[in-house]
Formats: sequence, C-alpha cells, structure tokens
Amino acid sequence: MGLPEKGTRIFSSPSQRNLVLGLLLILATIALYNPVTHHPFVNYDDDRYVTDNAHVRAGLTSQTIRWAFTTFDEANWHPLTWIAHAADCQLFGLNPAGHHYSNVLLHAGNVLLLFWLLWEATGAAGASFMAAALFAIHPINVESVAWVAELKSVLSMMFFLLALLAYGRYAKKPDVGRYVPVLGLFACALMAKPMVITLPFVLLLWDYWPLGRMNGSADTAKPMTWLVLEKIPLLALAAGSAIVTVRAQKAGDALGSITQYPIHIRLENAIVAYARYFGKAVWPSHLAPMYPFRVGSLTIPLVIGSAVLLLLVTAFVVMARRRYLTMGWLWFLGTMVPMIGLVQVGIQSMADRYAYLPFIGLFVMVCWGARELSERRSGLCPWMIGAGAVCLLGLAGATHRQIGYWSDNLTLWSHTAEVTTANLVAEDNIGGALLEQGRQEDAIPHFRAAAAIDPTDAMARLNIAAYEQRHGNLAQAVVEYQRVVTMTRDPRYRAIAFSDLGYAYRELGDAPRAKESFAASVALRPRTLRAWLGLGLVSQKSGDYVEAVNDYQHALAIQSWDLGYYLLGRALEQAGRKDEAQAAMQQAQRLSENFDQLQKSADALLAK
Repeated sequence: MGLPEKGTRIFSSPSQRNLVLGLLLILATIALYNPVTHHPFVNYDDDRYVTDNAHVRAGLTSQTIRWAFTTFDEANWHPLTWIAHAADCQLFGLNPAGHHYSNVLLHAGNVLLLFWLLWEATGAAGASFMAAALFAIHPINVESVAWVAELKSVLSMMFFLLALLAYGRYAKKPDVGRYVPVLGLFACALMAKPMVITLPFVLLLWDYWPLGRMNGSADTAKPMTWLVLEKIPLLALAAGSAIVTVRAQKAGDALGSITQYPIHIRLENAIVAYARYFGKAVWPSHLAPMYPFRVGSLTIPLVIGSAVLLLLVTAFVVMARRRYLTMGWLWFLGTMVPMIGLVQVGIQSMADRYAYLPFIGLFVMVCWGARELSERRSGLCPWMIGAGAVCLLGLAGATHRQIGYWSDNLTLWSHTAEVTTANLVAEDNIGGALLEQGRQEDAIPHFRAAAAIDPTDAMARLNIAAYEQRHGNLAQAVVEYQRVVTMTRDPRYRAIAFSDLGYAYRELGDAPRAKESFAASVALRPRTLRAWLGLGLVSQKSGDYVEAVNDYQHALAIQSWDLGYYLLGRALEQAGRKDEAQAAMQQAQRLSENFDQLQKSADALLAK
C-alpha cells in the first residue's frame, strides 16, 4: 500500500477528523494519569471526604442523599460532590483505585468537552486540539486529578463546560427551551463546587469572543443591555450560591478574619498569587498541594514586581487588539477572583487546584496566537507544529514526574516540605505518614516542627499529646489536650481533644473529669465513637451499668465492631439482662477473629 496521492484527504469529513482527535486526547489523558490508580488515599482531606466519612461510606442510600443536601461539612455546600463520592463507595468500597479512576475519567471527559466546545465555537480544530491537550497534560492540573478529595473540581468543571456548550446552542437561537439547560447545568456545577460562580461573567466574555454577539457582525449579535439582562437568572443563582457558601464556611470556621488577614495583606497576596500562577503556567515547577499563607512574608519588591508583570501583560493584550487575547486574559483574571484570597478561606496563599478553570483562558491565548502567527506566515507552520509537539512532550514528562510525587503520602509531603518553606501542613502529614508505618519516634520531630511554626496547630498538639500519653507523661499530655481545647475553634479537633483528654484523666484515676471530658466530646460531635466508648467504660467502672449499656449502644450505632459488642455484653450481664448479654457476646464472637485476644483487650480496658 503506497502513500496517499497529493491532494488526497486523509479524513472524509471534519467530523471524522474531530472524532479521531477527540479519541487521541482521551487515550493520551488516560495513559498519562493511569499510574494514579496504584496510589493510596491521601492522608489530608481524603479521610474527611471518604475513608472516615460514615455517610459517604454507606453508599447511595436515601439517608446519605438527604445528608448531602443539608450538611455544611468541610465548610462547603456541595451535595453533588458528596453523592458522587458515595456512588464511588457504592461501586468500589474503599479501594482507592476506583476512586482515583473516577477522577481520571472525569478529567478525560473534560478534555474532550473542552475540545468540542472550542471547535464548535471557533471552527479551528487545530487550535482547539492544542488548547485541550494543554489542559489535559499541564502539570498544574495533577492536584485536581490525582487527589480523590478534588473530585469536586473535575465534576464541577464537567457541568461548567456542558453549560457553555448549551449556551452556544442557545446563542444561535435564543428561547426559553434552550436557556433552561444552561440554568440547570450551572446549578449542578455550583452544587459540585462553587468555584464556577463566575459563569455569567464567562458567558459575557464568550459573547465577545468567539460567539461575536457583543458589538459583532454575527447574525446572533445583540445589544449589550440584552446580553446583560439574559444573564440575570444566572446571576441570581450565583448570588444564592455565594450566600450559602459563606454560611457554610462560617459554620466550618474556614473564613479568615480581617484581624488575622488584613485587607492590604490580602490584596498584596492576590497580586503576587496572580503573578505566581502565570509563572507556573509558563514554567510549572515547585508544585505542591499546600502553599502556606505567611503574613509578613511578602516583600515590597515582590509585590511591585508582580504588579508590573500583570500590567505589562495587560498592556500587551490591549495594544494587540485581538479578541481572543482579551477574552483569554480576562477569563484567567476573572475566574480566579473567587479563589485569589480576597475572601480568605483556609490557610493557603494559593493552590494548584484553583488553576483548573482559570488556565483555560491562558491556553486559548497561546493556541490562537500561534494559529494566527502560522496563518500570517505559512512557512512557519511546520516549525509551529514541531514546537507544539516538543512543548506537549515536555509538559507530559513534567506531569508524569509530578504524578509520581503522589504515589504515597510520605513522598508527597516530603516533596511539599522541600519545595515550600515553614509548611506546617506538610510537617503534620509527614508525621501522620510515619505514624501509619509505625515509626512513632521518627514522626514526633515533625509534629514538634509544625507546632513551632504555629503553636495553635491542633493536629500537631494532638499528636504530641498522644506521644506523651503513650510514654506515661500523663500530666504533660493533659496540658497539650487542654491547649487544643482552648486554642482551636474547629469542633472536630475539639471533640477529639476532649475524647483523648477523657482517656488521660481515666488513666490518672480522675473519673469525674474523664466523664466530663467524654460528655463534652459527644456534645460537640455526637458521632465521636471513642468518646461514647469512654463514657461506657467510666459508667461501667463506677457500677452504673444501665448508663454503660446506653453508652455502648450509642457507640455501636456509629460502628459495629467486636470490642463494642463484647463490652455491651459484659454491661448487660452486670445489669442482669442475661438473654441480651448472650446475644451481644455471640455477635462479638461472630465479628472477632481472635476471641481470646478480644477478652484480654476488654479486661485491660476495664481494669484502668
């Protein structure tokens, strides 16, 4: 079989060509990210979102769905994200491979949607392919794909891109029937992650370019007043989402105060963060899941230099008078606004996952700029294709390396500590990873380092207290637990501290304070299993067997396990409820792998 004759088309139609290009994008994305299916859950957020979340682990039950729509857990209201995690648990249990693959497949789907969206709006298959390829393989997006807890980012993006596609169809022939899908898809995107709140703004940019509805010659051009008015229902949805999100973040104590992060500090950080994001788009190095916000770390030259860079790029865009440049630059600046730190949420100064949506604007700028340059100078076309291929290969190599850092928790957080400074989250999670390996003595220096960075760090203090307790330094352990109780407002950490404090008091022989601490824990978090167990042990030791039975039953309602049933059986027996005691003991035997060892563990607990 010879080569095609000159002038022979390889593809019989644009649709066939685009199908092949789309398949290439999907296959390349899945192949690049396939290693994440061998990775574990990350010991930061994945526990709260999946592994330790009883609602999510229960799968797709009616109770889980009701909870998803009513909870402000994790300082957010994102019911579709909770439901998606529950669906993964329904399908894969706690096998991390399935959860990781959900993220990979959603990202691959988003890559295809982006290609389809850009091609349908512009007709430029080559530039659309290149922009989608950059989105597929840029290392900045590894965090959003390789981190199970970031399912919310890839899921929200899917609905966002579908909303843009639906808007393109509406723009061709505006009517209510075509507008409703845009509204519905936007609502779904917001219920996955509110980062897409800027969609009405993006649609105005989309009207400007590539749709040409704003001051354009296209048949679909409309007056500016019309274009703004038709976005009002979307703006109403965005406003509602903003109100709910702020309420959720306040409930989760995630909003930084003006005292902690003054306005001028936030503005300085926003300017520097914009410049750093732009820099990581061009040269994606030193990527990490946490960049700490350290007040006072931003120097005046750094802030001024960042501002100058942003002004220079803006001036270039204005002087170039290219609509795709204006649209892309404003897309980048505008979609980053909710995440740039003007409203400070959490302790990070910036985050790679925040670039998942905004960087699309930069990719459009680069790809359509290259397209225009190659069209104006046809001799450059082969060189541009070669440069594009080299760029994609280089980014793919960097992404492969970045994915490798997520292969296990110790590697991830050690790398994070290496490429950032004074990172208490990295120190805490290195310590946590070492504890999982049973390396307690190696872990404690990292918790002490985290506490030195921030004396109010609850995770570090809890682990230091646990270390002191294990080594018999009960008085020091009590001091550390009390520090957590007084210094943190996070109900989760306070509940853990009260529960552990109860066990420390119990070892000291102070039953009244132990009971008081356990009660404070369950008052803060009613599903704190260890606290209910502690209450049962205190009540049983004091001879209040009726109360002990009640406490153990509360614990077993949270989790069914052999020790809980054994202790319940002992308490029932002591309360004179022989038949119920026998049933509980039989259940303990069914659940236990070593009943003799179980009895010894229970006796040791009751003897304290």
